[in-house]
Amino acid sequence: MRLNLALSAAVASLLFSAPVLAQQPAAPTGHEEHPGKHKGKNRDERMLRKLERMEHRLTRAVERGRLTQQQADAFLTEARQLRDDARAQLQAGGGQFTEEQKQQLRERKQALREKIHAAMKATQPQPQPQ
Repeated sequence: MRLNLALSAAVASLLFSAPVLAQQPAAPTGHEEHPGKHKGKNRDERMLRKLERMEHRLTRAVERGRLTQQQADAFLTEARQLRDDARAQLQAGGGQFTEEQKQQLRERKQALREKIHAAMKATQPQPQPQ
């Protein structure tokens, strides 16, 4: 008899709480996207910030006599062209690069870096022997 009474009470409490539990949102599982951590959302901002940093570094190199203004302008133009090409490929591909496109962009970026380093190394002051 007591068992039947306890079982009835348990079933009744579950029936009353079921609609309340159904209305509550599901607990986060940790797999959802977090606000502020969307890579695709801020891609253009990151690309612009990288270009601005490069422009700043090239300006400093011109001030220090490591590059001429014409060289810096040429490198900056090439970097902008690379960024615009990457953006166009990204939009054409629906927000995704193919592995071939990724590799090609990496090679072009590396070639630009090497050209900048070579130009700066050519004008690097030689250490004086003591």
